[in-house]
Amino acid sequence: MTEKQIIDWLLQGDISIQYQTYRDLLRKERKDLKNRIETEGWGQKFLSFRNDNGHWGRSFYQPKWTSTHYTLLDLKNLGIANSCKAIRESIELILHENKVDDGGIHPIGTTRISDVCINGMALNYCSYFKAREKDLESVVDFILLQQMPDGGFNCRSNRSGAKHSSLHTTLSVLEGILEYRKNNYSYRKEELIKAERESQKFILQHCLFKSDKTGKIIDNRYLKLVYPTRWRYDILRSLDYFQSTSHDYDSRMKDALSVLVKKKTKDGTWNLQSNHPGNFHFHMEEVGKPSRWNTLRVLRVLKHFQVNN
Repeated sequence: MTEKQIIDWLLQGDISIQYQTYRDLLRKERKDLKNRIETEGWGQKFLSFRNDNGHWGRSFYQPKWTSTHYTLLDLKNLGIANSCKAIRESIELILHENKVDDGGIHPIGTTRISDVCINGMALNYCSYFKAREKDLESVVDFILLQQMPDGGFNCRSNRSGAKHSSLHTTLSVLEGILEYRKNNYSYRKEELIKAERESQKFILQHCLFKSDKTGKIIDNRYLKLVYPTRWRYDILRSLDYFQSTSHDYDSRMKDALSVLVKKKTKDGTWNLQSNHPGNFHFHMEEVGKPSRWNTLRVLRVLKHFQVNN
């Protein structure tokens, strides 16, 4: 397909794909499309699974991936309007019911020790949906306390004594900090910006998917194009984060970008290569088939970093 044909194909997709195609590839802000995500297609479908108690699934974090936590992340990533009343009520619920003594949002279990990866994701959608700043302060405190000497984060640092940061956790925290900043929260903002720079450096030091000691691929799953990504790291999610911050091209991104270009199919799209196992409300796309989500995300990455494909 030609570039125009691919754009036309994207614009035949779900209303959320249409909105983000206009916003990111055609540089047109279509608020009329954004406002329809709540009442049409995938957005409406996700909202239809909300329970009378304000949760999705059984609770805040159970089960994966149909819990309140992951559904809110899905809805945020659709680009649904942040004024959605039902979503804001659910966020207020978890910020008041799921806090524990360390200040974080606690998922499950009896240990009452928060997980910084989960809190990074929660900061992401809570900031997007305009949670009250005072309700986010303890989450910010908890996250900053978990930063490791190498600049990144690891969800096991406060639970089993991890000594090296995790790409999974670091990226989840970075996405949370980005959304917090974009929505003009001020509490400990400068400290978060410093942590952001250090965490970006940590990911770039690993060329997005390689050991900083041996240069070998850390995990081949990092190279798969999966959506939704959930908490799991991959190179497309990482590059999409960097483009969303307007980060300049860095030569350490070169190999990851090359992997993306090579995954382009003959028809000019990118497939959905896999799904992370778990419960689903529904499948937005079919594994092994052309993926509008992946095609859209790859194209906006390549557009930002000016890479020919």
